[in-house]
Amino acid sequence: MTSDPSNPRTDLRTDPSRPTALVTGGGTGIGAAVARRLSRDGFDVVVAGRRPDRLDDVVAGIEGEGGSARALVMDVTDPTSVTAGVGSLGRCDVVVNNAGGALGVSRVEDGDPDEWERMFATNVVGTLRVTQAVLPLLRESARATIVDISSIAGERVYEGGAGYVAAKHGTSVVSETLRLELNGEHIRVVDIRPGMVRTEEFSLTRLHGDRTAADKVYDGVDRPLVADDVAECVGFVVRLPQHVNIDTMVIKPVAQAAPHKIHRGAIDWKDA
Repeated sequence: MTSDPSNPRTDLRTDPSRPTALVTGGGTGIGAAVARRLSRDGFDVVVAGRRPDRLDDVVAGIEGEGGSARALVMDVTDPTSVTAGVGSLGRCDVVVNNAGGALGVSRVEDGDPDEWERMFATNVVGTLRVTQAVLPLLRESARATIVDISSIAGERVYEGGAGYVAAKHGTSVVSETLRLELNGEHIRVVDIRPGMVRTEEFSLTRLHGDRTAADKVYDGVDRPLVADDVAECVGFVVRLPQHVNIDTMVIKPVAQAAPHKIHRGAIDWKDA
């Protein structure tokens, strides 16, 4: 059930015997897959995002598998929404800052400043807002873990990607700096940097709804990553003993050597 914005505590009481994970951008793609993975790992999952229908679908799927989940309508670019949303939680053991995304593939000289600002608002300032809001709850948890979903764009530049690359560099910088600033506390900070992941919306949104162009991104790529692959990696870093911190995890499909180096064609996979 989606939380009532006028009374956000109504539907978000978590079972005190279960750890709680907050996943932003949880209505689709990587966020939805992470929510499902953490639910299977025993977390009560708060699935946060802007679209109630998508959130409800994810929650229904998790509950259909016997898991525990709640939907929370929360916009990470709106400070009031973040304050109310995080304020509705009784506890939080893990936060996955997944809300973000890319807009456009323009050269720098043709870039749309509005798109750049929107990418920075979600990928960087949104991560900042949620992290600031949830830190008091994390400090009370024995499993305190912050997982930021960045990108290989957070470390490698490529033509036509400057706006998104700048934003994801920002996401990774938040992770790296926070880890330094929290040194001496028990809170883990993990930066996940996926490469090519085929999801239902990422490229479609980036290319302004052009389905043909979005499909071409993955044309001929033998087994690009899917959202569940990234979710498995998130589950792995969260399940490790608390004293073990995976600072940075870069995940690419075998077909992708770098953002600009992708094999398009069959790969001679061997049977295990």
